[in-house]
Amino acid sequence: MYIEALMSANAIHFMYDGECPMCTNAALAYRLREKFGALQLVNAREVDDNTPLMQEIKRRGIDLDAGMVIVHDGRYYHGKDALKFMAKHGAPKDAFNVFVKSLFWSDWLCHMSYPFMRATRNWLLRRKKVGRINNLK
Repeated sequence: MYIEALMSANAIHFMYDGECPMCTNAALAYRLREKFGALQLVNAREVDDNTPLMQEIKRRGIDLDAGMVIVHDGRYYHGKDALKFMAKHGAPKDAFNVFVKSLFWSDWLCHMSYPFMRATRNWLLRRKKVGRINNLK
């Protein structure tokens, strides 16, 4: 049943790093346009490695330490592609989504800004003395 939910066009799964303040704030602030239905927030540090979602992420070789994952309609968006998905499909009037859209509206801007965001995430985790998710062990 969980696999069917992952493939459903009426649900989006957003897997993020719950120890990263920037990732957590993004996950909590993100709002979708109503056409997408339910948004399931999944803290990558709390999800069981044996869940179908985590197994599929591992099978695809997606490194959660390299970025968040959005699953929608059977497609997996990782890192900067997840941010571009957020920019494209976020609710148009929400302040966070306006910020995301302004940063990630073009491939070039996304390509230039994503490494800085990833480095900031890694720095924040080091300051908190939090290890890697290491989902691909």
